Amino acid sequence: MSEAKAPRRALVVVDVQNDYDGGNLAIQHPPFRDSVVNVAQAMDAAAQAGVQVVVIKQMAPETAPIFAKGSPGAELHPEIARRSRDHYIEKTLPSAFTGTDLEDWLRANAIDTITVVGYMTHNCDLSTVIHAVHMGFAVEYLSDATGSVPYANSAGYASAEDIHRVVTVILQSRFAAVLKTTEWIDCLKTGALPERDTIFASNQRALARNAA
Repeated sequence: MSEAKAPRRALVVVDVQNDYDGGNLAIQHPPFRDSVVNVAQAMDAAAQAGVQVVVIKQMAPETAPIFAKGSPGAELHPEIARRSRDHYIEKTLPSAFTGTDLEDWLRANAIDTITVVGYMTHNCDLSTVIHAVHMGFAVEYLSDATGSVPYANSAGYASAEDIHRVVTVILQSRFAAVLKTTEWIDCLKTGALPERDTIFASNQRALARNAA
């Protein structure tokens, strides 16, 4: 952990909806039952520390197989729905910034750092994190308060564990400080800043590891 100017954070809770909880797009890694507990803990810690919470909800047409408007699967998970929030956004594209007022709200509240939790690691989270960096925000990512599903398509196959692991390594190399929920809560309490990395340093470590 390093010392620097204290961040002005907002916790951005991305798409914690019922379809991910054993529904039509069930999160596999980390298991939803574990990661949703960490999302809830992060929300509670944020509220206690005075960190504002933004809740995001993905919307899709009524005929869609996932997140269909008006369907139970599209609703916020009860653990998120019952907790307080400072701002609420509905979106239709992966990034929480696209077609929403998220950037304006963050800037109006003098937020310079967003902490991203929710689903999915490789889709809406990844899009939101990269978008935020391009807008000049610092980003933190809680890797055990997120999750992935497996994919198989014309490009090949990847397990949920592979997708989640690779994306988090990529994020730590440039786009975000990746840490566990308990580590982030400790940062809120102590004022310590999470470790950040660089593409070059990450690559050099990998080369050294491969050569060993």
